[in-house]
Amino acid sequence: MHAQRFRVYGRVQGVGFRYSTCLAALRLGLAGWVRNRLDGSVEVHAEGTPEQLRALAAWLQKGPPAARVERVQTDECPLEGLQDFAEHATR
Repeated sequence: MHAQRFRVYGRVQGVGFRYSTCLAALRLGLAGWVRNRLDGSVEVHAEGTPEQLRALAAWLQKGPPAARVERVQTDECPLEGLQDFAEHATR
């Protein structure tokens, strides 16, 4: 298992991005969380295989139909040992 943290920038709040990210992550079998950031970005923590994480990264480049993703920053991070994927409060 590996963990990655993504920051998604662009028009990504108020367009169903968190909800759609949860659905995409669950379809891929990932554990983790997604939340809005005060700077207008969306932060995603995901845990899974390298293949699952690559698939999520590709999905995040586009997001849901109403989103306009400008860029995605990806960083390796420690595993949190999560069992599901959920939305969290803004931070």
